[in-house]
Amino acid sequence: MEFRFLTIDDYDSVIKLWERAGLKFKPEGRDRRDFILKQLERYPDMLLGAYDDGKLVGIALLTDDGRKGWINRLAVDPDYRRRGVAKGLIEKSEEIFRKKGIHLFAALVEDWNIPSQNLFSSVGYKKHNDIFYFTKRDSDEY
Repeated sequence: MEFRFLTIDDYDSVIKLWERAGLKFKPEGRDRRDFILKQLERYPDMLLGAYDDGKLVGIALLTDDGRKGWINRLAVDPDYRRRGVAKGLIEKSEEIFRKKGIHLFAALVEDWNIPSQNLFSSVGYKKHNDIFYFTKRDSDEY
């Protein structure tokens, strides 16, 4: 398995993988090509891809606030699940954050997504039932 940062040239492959993986995304909002391009220009190490023989098989979107590293939008091609791709992406993400001096890692997982909850638990993440997630959006596309 090879890991590399993705560029805007990989955008179509990212969207196809998100679709194959069943990951909900906002093609008219936060996941629009031009919006992703602006993010990548600011944070070139934001999209991490996992490759098997040159094929994109997994993605993680990495963000941080300088103190906490977030592993977002983790998706694996259904044909490559249960092969260590997701765990590899998590390990590589943590390594990237550590190089930035970040030693606290987090992920938001929806309550219905039991496989992802189990995945993060299996690699040492603690589930917090005492924290609530609040958002405010300018539209449903963000």
